[in-house]
Amino acid sequence: MDRQEFIKAKRIVFKFGTNILRGDDGFVSLPRIYSFIEDISTLVHDGKEAIVITSGAVGLGKKRLNLESTSGTAIKQACAAIGQSKLMSIYENGFDTYNLVAAQILLTEDDFSLRKRYLSLRTTLNKLLELGTVPVINQNDTVSTAEINEEYEQVSFSDNDKLSALVASELDADLLVILSDVNGLYDKNPKENPDAKIIREVDEVTDEICAMGTGASDGGRGGMASKLDAARMVTRFGGKVLIANGKEPFIIRKIFKGEDFGTMFLPQTEGLSDKKRWIGYATNIIGKIKVNAGAKRALVEEEKSLLPIGVLDVINEFKKGDVISILDEDDCEFARGIVNYDSSACRKVSGAHSNDILKILGFKNYDAIITRDNITIL
Repeated sequence: MDRQEFIKAKRIVFKFGTNILRGDDGFVSLPRIYSFIEDISTLVHDGKEAIVITSGAVGLGKKRLNLESTSGTAIKQACAAIGQSKLMSIYENGFDTYNLVAAQILLTEDDFSLRKRYLSLRTTLNKLLELGTVPVINQNDTVSTAEINEEYEQVSFSDNDKLSALVASELDADLLVILSDVNGLYDKNPKENPDAKIIREVDEVTDEICAMGTGASDGGRGGMASKLDAARMVTRFGGKVLIANGKEPFIIRKIFKGEDFGTMFLPQTEGLSDKKRWIGYATNIIGKIKVNAGAKRALVEEEKSLLPIGVLDVINEFKKGDVISILDEDDCEFARGIVNYDSSACRKVSGAHSNDILKILGFKNYDAIITRDNITIL
């Protein structure tokens, strides 16, 4: 895709990683942050909408307390509580210089996984953009339960890469710009292979592309693997993603002049509804159902409902109306859906015909464990 065509965007989400918000000494790099703010302000004054997803609160708190390490949930939460106000004051003062208002939003997993809260968040963010403000979003590490509550097998987001993808996809953003300390996606790990070549354009984020990702970066929770997961989500819903090096001077300005920086991830045209996006990616998952090959084929290829006869196993406890994970015979998650029966009822009817549900349970809400309109294929 032509660069000029790629950067055409009305609504843009910018994600700033921990390592680009601080200098080599570990302290916050004010010149770099203010350069981001200046360039984003120019875009907003030119008629674009901008949302900022920022890391950095834990790191700022760590420095303020002169700590060597932030290992352990409690100390991370304490550092976040101290660092968040400092982080936000930087954005407030910076955007105020350009006559723009920064709006702080701190999010936890429940803000996405609970549908009423998610819809409220969506409405609020749209109104903030309508009012011309710049929402500045961070994970609320001070109260987040992702690392505390062990009953959650999967949470809607555990780092700001996934959070930025959720915000971009659920708000129908045209472009997600992820700025990190890497130049983009390479064909192999550049730290271990000096001959590694950067990939400038990715048509589709396949499993092979995801396999090129590596682990978490120093000081952050994400890494190329989480960035590729974010790119896969956003492009699936028709958005564009650019991963670039935020340490390049005036990188945002250069990107929107059409200069050839970073890796472009091109949009797909799947067009899932808002509800199916929420089911597939914005929810915390506790319960799981394992299905046989015939049921998987019916769900994926024929877009059918999940009937009890195809269920092999019911894992963990869940209630009617929960979003659960659907696994194949190899324990690989391939879909999610809103379940019509609780876990106890699902176990009782597993492997049975739909006609026998009433006889087995003494009641019958639906013929299907999950109806097709409430299933998202991953």
